[in-house]
Amino acid sequence: MAEVRRKISAASARAHTRKSHQSSSFKLSPGFLKKILAVLFVGILAWIYQVIQPSPPKMCGSPNGPPMTAPRIRLKDGRHLAYKEHGVPSDVAKYKIIYVHGFKSGRHNVIVAATLSPEVIEELGVYIVSFDRPGYGESDPNPKQTVKSMAMDIEELADQLGLGSKFYVIGYSIGGQAVWSCLKYIPNSKLAHLAVTLLMFSLYRQCICDSKQKSRKDQWVIRVAHCAPWLVYWWNTQELFPASSVLANNSDVLSSQDKEITSRIYSRKDSVSQPVTEQGEFESLHRDLIVIQGAWEFDPLDLGNPFAKNKGFVHLWHGDEDKIVPITMNRYIAEQLPWIWYHEVSGGGHFFPLADGMSNAIIKALLVGEK
Repeated sequence: MAEVRRKISAASARAHTRKSHQSSSFKLSPGFLKKILAVLFVGILAWIYQVIQPSPPKMCGSPNGPPMTAPRIRLKDGRHLAYKEHGVPSDVAKYKIIYVHGFKSGRHNVIVAATLSPEVIEELGVYIVSFDRPGYGESDPNPKQTVKSMAMDIEELADQLGLGSKFYVIGYSIGGQAVWSCLKYIPNSKLAHLAVTLLMFSLYRQCICDSKQKSRKDQWVIRVAHCAPWLVYWWNTQELFPASSVLANNSDVLSSQDKEITSRIYSRKDSVSQPVTEQGEFESLHRDLIVIQGAWEFDPLDLGNPFAKNKGFVHLWHGDEDKIVPITMNRYIAEQLPWIWYHEVSGGGHFFPLADGMSNAIIKALLVGEK
């Protein structure tokens, strides 16, 4: 059979080729492409949200949570505060003190009582109650914690323990912010003298000014805590950027006196090592950073002397070689608030109250006015 050949023009061949290419190519409609991008965007946001969210706290007494071993009071909002009593019994005490612990510590770490001599305790009749701040130790976390709420917790603790119409407050390190809130929110009819040691001041403009004395990474920790508190947990747990020097236990922030003191304490057989972040680091350490560096409800520099006719005094102590809290901060406060009794300890670091004789000096200045 003869082969039949069909002639195809050049134009028809080109048209056929174009149709073949068009039919084999895959095109996404603009609407479908937008949907894909939207899904990817939502997925990335969800991933970021999971990364920056801390784990829920492990509440004391809950399944897999830390046990409850300390006496606790129940606050009006249902939270619990764990506390520990020191010194003479409260019912015979002449002076009753509430101690507010610092960063990464708790009710066992009563820095002014650690070296307080038994003779001073008995002679003056000193009773000290310390407590785990919210989220620390065995005290319930307070996700709504503010500067004001800390003062309210202290006032409730005093009322429930029956400390009477007058009590004293000592705040150490970051616990010093509680003293400011007590001055602002607790009636001065209840407060006696107050002692603030190594106050961590929260005015952002002052922190940024003084942060020039800090390392660059600590400057960033301050900025993040103030401007983007929702990033604090991620910033201090990721490995891309350096976290806080204190959180990282960097010895570079310790003075020579601090190193000597910590070495001596850790070598003691009777030293108490309290687990303070068992409920989670976010509601303890990170919450501290958020509250202290956040927007306060008031400016401490606007406070007037709360004690009329010298019925009480506010003492401010600071070591001049403190590398954790810049001394220029408290020098500035003392200049602006002349009603504060300012004590600058020569050669003192951040842990100077643990130096020999310092606890006795602080307590006597607070209670009987000795300089």
